[in-house]
This record gives sequence, C-alpha cells and structure tokens, in this order.
Amino acid sequence: MRKINILISLLIPLIGFSQNDYLTEYQKAENLLQTNKIDSAFVKFKELEKSLPKNDTLYEYALWYKVGTATHLQELNRFQENFNESLKYAKEALDGIEKGIEIFDEEFAKRKYFMIKNIIVSYYGLGNFEEGKKWKQKMYEAKRNDMLPDGIDEFFNYDFFKFEDKNVWGYEWYAELPKDRFSSSFTKIVYYVYNTNSDGSDKNQLYRLHVLMFHGNNENFDYVMDKRLETATEDVSGTLYSYTYKEEIDFEQLKKDVKEVLKGNLQPDTKRTTTKDKDGKVKVDVKMNNKKH
Repeated sequence: MRKINILISLLIPLIGFSQNDYLTEYQKAENLLQTNKIDSAFVKFKELEKSLPKNDTLYEYALWYKVGTATHLQELNRFQENFNESLKYAKEALDGIEKGIEIFDEEFAKRKYFMIKNIIVSYYGLGNFEEGKKWKQKMYEAKRNDMLPDGIDEFFNYDFFKFEDKNVWGYEWYAELPKDRFSSSFTKIVYYVYNTNSDGSDKNQLYRLHVLMFHGNNENFDYVMDKRLETATEDVSGTLYSYTYKEEIDFEQLKKDVKEVLKGNLQPDTKRTTTKDKDGKVKVDVKMNNKKH
C-alpha cells in the first residue's frame, strides 16, 4: 500500500579488479543503471552474476545489483498488474537473495520472505490460486519457526488489483480460528480499498472489507464479510451475510465477492434466526437465497 519510488542506486567504488572484460561489462551495467534503464541493467547484472567466478570480488557487486534491479522491476510491474512480468522478476530476485544470504548481512537476508510475499501477490493476480497457496505455506512455516522479519511477522499482503479508479490490497493474518468463538474478535483477511492520485498511487482509504470470524455456532460457515468505512462516510457499511466462508477459505470465490461489493452489491437476501441450546450457547442460523459458498 505504498507509492513506488524510483530506484536510487548507491554505486560502490570498485578497486583492484584484474579481469578487464568483466569490469568493462560491469561498467556498462552501471551506466545503464545511472541512466535509469533498469531493465537493460538487470540483464547485464544477471549475465555477470552467472558468468563470474564466485570467488571474484566483482561477483558480489553483480549479485547485489541483480537483486536490486529485479526487485525494482517486479514492484513496478506488480503495481501495473503485469503479473507475468512481476512474477518473473520476483523469482529472479529471490534466486539472488538466496545466493546472497551467506555473503551479505542480516538485513539483506530479511528480503527473502518479503520477496516470497511478492511472488504470492503475482500468483493471485494471475488467478493461479493453487500455486499461490503453495507459496503461502512457506510464509506459515516461517511463522511457526519464528523466521519472519518485522513487517510481515503478523500479517502479509497476498493480493492486489485495480478496480475502476481504486486500488485494492488484500492482507492475510496467520492466526487460526480459536476453539472458543466468543473468546475474542478475530479477522483473517482484510481488503483495503483506496481511491487514487493522478499517478495511480493510493490516495485515501475509503473502506475495509474484513473476513471476520463469526461469533456463534453455525454449521454453514466460519467467517463472514464485514464492511467498515474510513473516508467513504456516505457509503453503506455493516455485516454482509451473503458473503460467508468456511475455515478453509475459497480465495477464488472471495476475490469474486470483493469485486461484487466494489460494484455496490451490498444488500443480501437473508433470514437470520437466533436460538439458545440447553447449555445456554447461542446459535445463529443465517439462510441465504441464490448464493452458496
């Protein structure tokens, strides 16, 4: 949920290289970077990273800038919804990050899971939900092993798309449904909806769509969508009982539902009945016409 910044490279002085051909090619890549020809620079740095011996000092510089240019290009393409391209560059960046973990510092290593997050966004953007789910499992495994850096250790961005003049960002929380549905309020997914500036970047958050744990015992669903307003004060808000989900959320259906809400389809045709069992537990039965998840 941020405006893309132009890549600013801090070019490191090079000294003591004996392989003139490699150095000449590196200088060509450096010149491309300085003139903001990031895609051409990436190609050069990638070629150098593949061809240079790993014990050559120049290898580290080539690897560093391969990661930097690939990271920038995946971000640019992802924001423009060119998800095939953003996926390609994100995987190139991840390849470089994994090679660089043993070379560079701890801060560099933290890039790994941020890039995995970006790969997930690209897969969801392409509509490849099964592959996106496989990469999500890497995030959950890292969470269980306490390997995630600040910023994605509690939740992560997994989806992004543009709808008319709006930017829509999907975020997922790692927490699982509690056994006691009355113990706490719990949100699993949030879609943030922004209007945009003239350059397409986020302007104001209009509202949020929460996939919220249902407080009650109901065999038909575990989560329900809830619309919460921010700056769109004249819009409709509240719980949307026509959009419900089981614990294993169907993310393809969820995305379709979010787009329906964006179109203004907010009024469900529902009948809600509340009863108590002999132990005093509340059961809420919500019946919906013409929609099943």
